[in-house]
Amino acid sequence: VQLQASGGGLVQPGGSLRLSCAASGFTLHPLYIGWFRQAPGKEREGVSCINAYNSSTYYASSVKGRFAISRDSGKNMVSLQMNNLKPEDTAVYYCATVSDPRPPTPHEVGPCSFDNWGQGTLVTVSS
Repeated sequence: VQLQASGGGLVQPGGSLRLSCAASGFTLHPLYIGWFRQAPGKEREGVSCINAYNSSTYYASSVKGRFAISRDSGKNMVSLQMNNLKPEDTAVYYCATVSDPRPPTPHEVGPCSFDNWGQGTLVTVSS
C-alpha cells in the first residue's frame, strides 16, 4: 500500500488545517486507515483512524472535539480536518493503515495498530 500525505504547513494557534491522504496499490483493502504523529523527541502518538468497512471513527483524547476524520472510499482518500490547533499539535503527521491487526499499544488510537505508513507531512502551530 502506498500512502501519500499532504496539507501540512504553518498555522497560528486557534487556526485550522486539513490533511489529505491518497492510498493506492492495495489488493486487499486495509481494515483501518488513519493518522499518527510524532513530535521531536517524543514517542509516536496515534491521532485518529476510521474503519474502512463500517466507518467507525476513533480519536485520541488530546484531539477529540477538535479533529475530524473522513473517508472518500470512491477516491481511496482519507482526510483529517484539524481545528483549534494548539502548539502541542506540532508534529510530523503520517497517514497509515492497518492490514494485519494486533493488540494496540497505549500510544495507539482505538484498535488501530498501524502497520504501514507513508512519508509524513509537517504541521507547525506557532505564532
